[in-house]
Amino acid sequence: MWLQKHISLKPRPRGFHLITRELLGQLPELAEFRVGLAHFFIQHTSASLGLNENADPDVRRDMEAHFNHFVPERQPYYRHTMEGADDMPAHIKCMTIGSSLSVPVADGILLLGTWQGVYLGEHRDAGGPRIIIATINGE
Repeated sequence: MWLQKHISLKPRPRGFHLITRELLGQLPELAEFRVGLAHFFIQHTSASLGLNENADPDVRRDMEAHFNHFVPERQPYYRHTMEGADDMPAHIKCMTIGSSLSVPVADGILLLGTWQGVYLGEHRDAGGPRIIIATINGE
């Protein structure tokens, strides 16, 4: 069986955000899958998806601090600057972290590790709502 669904995420401020509950809240059909694979793809070039620590909020703050240091704004070699100082760094962060992830499914749940959660990396100061395409294949 295949399922594909557009999931709308509310706008968030710049930073790393746990979105596991929001994704699952919009995927009640997941309960129909005994075994399978869920693939999540974000349709944006200035936001990313990843898996990481879901318990300590300091991890999300540290990730944001690291990526802001690793990919600083207002670099003299950036040519793509028309959309603001945060735009080109957002593209670089998205390319570095990635725009998709796959998670195994069993008995109607995502088989995430105990301390894993799905992260949205919002790399713009005002990124707006985000769309994720969820594709699930299984039985």
